[in-house]
Amino acid sequence: MSEVLVPESGRDGTDLERILLEHAYRGVHLQLALRGVIVLFLGLTLFVVPPANGFGVCAAILTCYAIWASAVALWARRGGRGPVTTIWLALFVDLAVIAGLALLTGVEAQQSWTANILTNGLFVIPLLACTQLRPLVCVGVVVPTVGAFLAASWATMASNEEPWSSVLLSTMALACLGAGAVVLSRIQRSRVLTIGRLVSDRTALLAELVSLEQRERRAMSEQLHDGALQYILAAKMDLDDLTGADPGALERITHALGESSTLLRATVSELHPTVLDHIGLARALGDLARSARSRGGFTVDLETSRWADDLRTPVDDVLFSAARELLSNVVKHAHARTVRIELADTDRGAVLEVADDGDGISADAIDRSRRLGHIGLTSHELRVVAAGGSFTVSPGPRAGTVARIEIPLEDAESVPGLSAARRSGAG
Repeated sequence: MSEVLVPESGRDGTDLERILLEHAYRGVHLQLALRGVIVLFLGLTLFVVPPANGFGVCAAILTCYAIWASAVALWARRGGRGPVTTIWLALFVDLAVIAGLALLTGVEAQQSWTANILTNGLFVIPLLACTQLRPLVCVGVVVPTVGAFLAASWATMASNEEPWSSVLLSTMALACLGAGAVVLSRIQRSRVLTIGRLVSDRTALLAELVSLEQRERRAMSEQLHDGALQYILAAKMDLDDLTGADPGALERITHALGESSTLLRATVSELHPTVLDHIGLARALGDLARSARSRGGFTVDLETSRWADDLRTPVDDVLFSAARELLSNVVKHAHARTVRIELADTDRGAVLEVADDGDGISADAIDRSRRLGHIGLTSHELRVVAAGGSFTVSPGPRAGTVARIEIPLEDAESVPGLSAARRSGAG
């Protein structure tokens, strides 16, 4: 009975827990809706076909049950793991109320159609249990429901003059419905867990692909930095030492080598931002912004005043990679004149916003791009979500696109695969 669908936090990954919680709450919401139907059914039965005796007691029980059902619904709205893991206990209250009303209206009456109708309400209980996606809970509810139906039907046989054959056939129908509910609960649970495993595998594969990309970029960055860039810098220093040559030629060569070294530095930084380790994310974004500005021909407004230069977080690389992808899309597709980049360390965590005044992109366009196999932006969105954050892309206030990333730093520190960097200090 203690079987739980939702894993402990962090045990199987953020994505898996989110998927399981989402599907479990769908069952909770369906259970709450069906409980509302039960309250309506009981009320209509008592007022349309009132019992011969005990109407006041039955009405009081129904009123208390309706208040209790409303309280359970409000409690379930708070979210979290609590309602998902314990709301199955409410099913026994439903069972006790329906069976109790059936007995109250049928035992002492000479003839009571009220009890006969109320016992039919027990057929809804297996459906309520099925919504839990927990087969053991479903069995634990179905068995006493069938027993209560048989007991209530037997207790009211005399008043309703119902033969044993009718009671047994009705009980068998309820038992078959209960068995089907148990099997359906098992099937639905299996499907949800399969989806969860697929999401977990997808996240692991994405992490491996991103890790591979980072290793390749680091290797290429080191090769450029230790090879071509060093030769260019050495040649520039040698030219500075030359005397008696054509000043104009020397000036042109010096300028060309200076520009080449600047471009190589920007390429090295963009491929693998070593400044993330040494100088920080804000400076790395500055290099990235200058590179994007030279390629895209737009103006860049970079705002990092709310991000300390010595701040280091586990998600620096996630934010930098996402910014690189967003700026690359602006350069290729936006036709923007101005791009605004804002990086901030807030009470909610790290916030990165990239906005442009270009052509803009719709949700349908993003979906079409995914179907065509262009998953660059999607891969970064998954990395942000895996770190416990949110990634939204929306139209700008007048034109263009606004991409916003928020990652709670406290949650990110416990996510596997992210570096355990300190929040302050360059070490």
